[in-house]
Amino acid sequence: MIEAVRDALDHEMGSDDSVVLLGQDVGRKGGVFGASRGLLDRYGERRVLDTPVAEIAIAGVAIGAAVAGLRPVAEFQFADYMHPAWDQIVNQAATMRWRSVGAWDMPVVFRAPCGGGVRGGIYHSQSIESPYCHVPGLKVVMPATPDDAYGLLRTAIRDDDPVAFFEPKRAYRLKPEPVSESLHPLGVARIDRVGAQVTIVTYGYAVHTVRAAVDGSGIDAEVIDLRTLIPLDREALATSVRKTGRLLVVHEANRTMGFGAEIAAFAAEELFYDLDAPVVRVAADDCHLPYGAEESAILPDAAAVRTALTELVRV
Repeated sequence: MIEAVRDALDHEMGSDDSVVLLGQDVGRKGGVFGASRGLLDRYGERRVLDTPVAEIAIAGVAIGAAVAGLRPVAEFQFADYMHPAWDQIVNQAATMRWRSVGAWDMPVVFRAPCGGGVRGGIYHSQSIESPYCHVPGLKVVMPATPDDAYGLLRTAIRDDDPVAFFEPKRAYRLKPEPVSESLHPLGVARIDRVGAQVTIVTYGYAVHTVRAAVDGSGIDAEVIDLRTLIPLDREALATSVRKTGRLLVVHEANRTMGFGAEIAAFAAEELFYDLDAPVVRVAADDCHLPYGAEESAILPDAAAVRTALTELVRV
């Protein structure tokens, strides 16, 4: 996936001179995970900018550049570090089209690695997508595969509205998967696996957790990879649940107020008579992620998903 992200940045910068990249260590170091390696040599210091360690400034400069006609991609080394930039992203970027009555575009992408699995503890392992999904005017994306990372990032860069683009760092260096080199639309879910007994809705690295849980379970599950959280592909969810009658939601973020709650609410409000059993959620415990191997104590794994899946099918 990290190569797919780099290729997407390279493609868009090569085809559009208005695309610029900025963030801490994105230039000479090539990014903390190597996502921008080689781009400084190719596009120069005016388009690949190393910034101070000041996230609110990174976001603010990116927003100003977007207003001035550029298409900036602002990288935060970890999603946890986006919190200082909250004011700029939420009060400035997300409101720009609204307060200008549609006169001003805001073509900016805020990229950040997210999630656990690397034993980084707090400040390096949080899943923060849910608060951003609450903000009108902001699109939120989290790919699970290299192909989606490539196609969705290119689309996000071309979008005229701000996009929070979260990349599950555990997926950065999984085994290679083919990349189609095509663009993927925002707001369209992907059927990762076709099934008839139960619908599993997930996104990000949890897609891989769900794959491991379903394999060998003997359950004919349909797996929906949301890819884009906002805008949410409600039609894809409804079509699948109407077919299976059961819904399991899996994500890595904390359970309480997590994005799964919105999926469950949608199912309760719009799909109640299509459900043959209560909606079930599998998520991280409501706890800050501990350091080291102890993080596995709160993160959902394949065994937890398989247990919930088996119990749900029995209802």
